[in-house]
Amino acid sequence: MNAKAEKKPMLDMFSLKGKVAVVTGASRGIGRAIADALAQAGAKVILAARDVPKLEEAVAAIRKAGGDAEYIAFELQDTAAGVAAIADVVKRHGRLDILVNNAGINVWKPFLESTEEDWHRVLDTNLTSTYVLAREALKPMVAQGWGRVINVGSALSVMGREKTSSYVASKHAIAGLTKSIAGEFGSRNITCNCIAPGYFMTEINTALLAKPGFAQTVSNRTTVGRWGEPQEMAGAIVFLASEASSYVNGHVLLVDGGITAAYVSPPGV
Repeated sequence: MNAKAEKKPMLDMFSLKGKVAVVTGASRGIGRAIADALAQAGAKVILAARDVPKLEEAVAAIRKAGGDAEYIAFELQDTAAGVAAIADVVKRHGRLDILVNNAGINVWKPFLESTEEDWHRVLDTNLTSTYVLAREALKPMVAQGWGRVINVGSALSVMGREKTSSYVASKHAIAGLTKSIAGEFGSRNITCNCIAPGYFMTEINTALLAKPGFAQTVSNRTTVGRWGEPQEMAGAIVFLASEASSYVNGHVLLVDGGITAAYVSPPGV
């Protein structure tokens, strides 16, 4: 049977001092906000992405703010590179405590115009990389007897949307993979949870924000009446990465402003 959680002062339970974390897609947007939050909580954060200049900029900003950060660059669709990246982190730091599988892509196309190439590119980037990196990260976590795997899904992990079939499929699958990992490793003091963001003001949504009326439509449908800001992921990510969430496992935590929780009538209706 798993040991009982150690009693600590409440705020100490959120501390990540001494922890080593890897965050994918960390050079911008939500990924960068996640890396910032983990560093502020005391973790040594390894930012992973493929854009080296952006990674260097993000690492420099974290260090300037007093955090501990470095980066590792690789292509998510390159399975061997992902395996090597995790191995390198463990070799250099002797452990890996937290993995945040954040990186992902989307292809917007009507279903009948979509291609198998689109399908495989999205699934390989969003889902297969999550599977591979989690598998490799869990090996040192099992050996050390503690770990947190946090997969970033989407509000589209629990609902559908037109013209984005491969993305919706990948995000639903990430929620399922999360629950499977949770079931297998929870008794080893390792939890696996999924954060499901709604609409955030990030670069990945630039094309959506440029569509006339789209931004306001989303705001009107969201219970808090606006889009999210990347830093609003901080509380959820630190919670799931810390001892504060020791009895939370296999959960899909929607950080979506309530867009999936309730139907909001259009203004004037």
